Amino acid sequence: MAWRCTGTTNLELIDNLVNAGIISNPRVIAAMKFIDRKDYCPRFSYEDSPQTLGYGSTISAPHMHGYALEHLEPFLQPGMKVLDVGSGSGYLSACMAEMVGDTGKVIGIEHIGELVQSSIRNIQKRHKNWIESEKVKLIEGDGRLGYEQEAPYDCIHVGAAAPTTPSLLLSQLKSPGRLFIPVGTDSQMILVYDKDKEGNLHKKELMGVMYVPLTSVKKQKNFFG
Repeated sequence: MAWRCTGTTNLELIDNLVNAGIISNPRVIAAMKFIDRKDYCPRFSYEDSPQTLGYGSTISAPHMHGYALEHLEPFLQPGMKVLDVGSGSGYLSACMAEMVGDTGKVIGIEHIGELVQSSIRNIQKRHKNWIESEKVKLIEGDGRLGYEQEAPYDCIHVGAAAPTTPSLLLSQLKSPGRLFIPVGTDSQMILVYDKDKEGNLHKKELMGVMYVPLTSVKKQKNFFG
């Protein structure tokens, strides 16, 4: 059903995700309705498929953003801190910022400098105060290393596929905390890692996917031209 959720407006898109059973949490639904995907994806904004951002990057299909927010929701409570690796257009960072509220914080890290600047402009269209207050902080950097300066995080989302789970990201999770990450090369799987109060890790496989690789700027630009 996921790929059949395309709408003609943002509200219709989100309603279709609800009707397909992809999202059901009221807070997730409200956040995705509040953040208009068109501000971050001007072409085919409400189509339920990935769209190119240039530089070998994409904005994920809406149903994948829905799955991510649903699984991270317990760790997107007001006042919590989030790391969004491969923040791209800034769309998911904005959804998460709406969920963590005025006392929370979202760090988006993206290694393509041009995308960092465009994502800042995207969020500023309707939420300039989020950027000015650093409730949302979008930075250029290698997300494979996480962002130690703001660690630890209640949850970490990774928007590109790592060949193996980066241990540095797990080390930057709070206890308890949750990591949502696609892992693999030819065959990829969404993995959810939960760190409990004692710091023990528990892994769960969610679904097979196909994401762009989590790699270096040079390799990404060379590979995708």
